[in-house]
Amino acid sequence: MPEIQHRTISELVAQNYVHASVLYHFGVKFYDYQTNTLSEVCKKHGLSINAVIRGLESVEEPLVTNELQLVSYPVDLVLEYLTHTHHLFVKKRLPYIAQLIDGLENVNFRYKSLSNDLKQVFPLFVEDFIHHIYEEEDTLFTYIRMLASFLAGESVGSRLYYKMERNAISEFALEHEVHENEMEGLRKITNGFKYCDEADLHIKVLFDELARFEEELLTHARIEDEILFPKALQLERQVKFKFYETIKQN
Repeated sequence: MPEIQHRTISELVAQNYVHASVLYHFGVKFYDYQTNTLSEVCKKHGLSINAVIRGLESVEEPLVTNELQLVSYPVDLVLEYLTHTHHLFVKKRLPYIAQLIDGLENVNFRYKSLSNDLKQVFPLFVEDFIHHIYEEEDTLFTYIRMLASFLAGESVGSRLYYKMERNAISEFALEHEVHENEMEGLRKITNGFKYCDEADLHIKVLFDELARFEEELLTHARIEDEILFPKALQLERQVKFKFYETIKQN
């Protein structure tokens, strides 16, 4: 087997589809250089071959979210983790998938119609997805931070009291279930992200990326359901009890 720098881009991506995302973050669209070697591409783009190789090797052992560790975190750190994940989705994951879809041109005839559909559907998905997560940060996350701030003695309760009359963690949780799998529409038109043997490497990379993104979203939703909401419910109960004790004393 030739050394990694002498292997073609198509060979490297076929070995591990995630290699395509590493190349993307170095400014290289893999499908434009499939017959070029890694060394040739790095030279053309003025990239450090060693830095690119380290990037490619780093994805061989994917990072796993330590959900057990998150359980022990205070709610403000859980919120920071979730907000950071939102940022990664919007700034890295979605632009990369959008680039893969935009670059779908010379594909097997079986995927011509699908590639056109994806070019129309995916921007709508992105728009709806971004609206949903920013709305979640502005409403749910803000409300939880207000609960935590009040219990920590960092804010007065008057504003929070009226906020609680219009909001409840249980209602946020029910609404969250409706958005549990935002990828359902994309899953349907791609047959569950499954491709036939004749599929181009580009299709294989795209479908693998969509499947990985769906798994990340499901993990993200599970962290909110199983870690964030229970912590938030406990905070809300403590705040209600504190209000009750204050009213009783007056």
